[in-house]
Amino acid sequence: MTLIALITMPEDQARELARTLVRERLAGSVNVLPGTFSVYRWNGDAAEDTEALMIVKTTQERYAALEERVRALHPYQIPELVALPTARTLPAFAEWLYESVEVEGKS
Repeated sequence: MTLIALITMPEDQARELARTLVRERLAGSVNVLPGTFSVYRWNGDAAEDTEALMIVKTTQERYAALEERVRALHPYQIPELVALPTARTLPAFAEWLYESVEVEGKS
C-alpha cells in the first residue's frame, strides 16, 4: 500500500531531511512547502510557528524505517508525523514508488 506522510518542521532543516529520506530509499519523493503557519498546543499553551510542510510519498512496508529516521533527525521533542493510506494511486506511479523505496539487494 502506498502512503502519504505529512511532517512539519523548521524550514531551514526540511530540505535536508527530504534529501536524506529519498537518498536512504525511505521515500520516493518529498514535496517541501515552506511558509506553513502552524498553531498548536505545547506545554499547556497555544504556540505559533512558521514551518515547512513535507509531503512524503512512501509505502507501508517502509513506514517503520521512515518513522525511526524522522525521530532520529527531527529537531522537535515530538515530531509531527502523520501517515495516510492512499485510497487510489495511479498504477504506474505506485510501481515507480515501490521501485524507488525498494531496499537494494532485496526482492
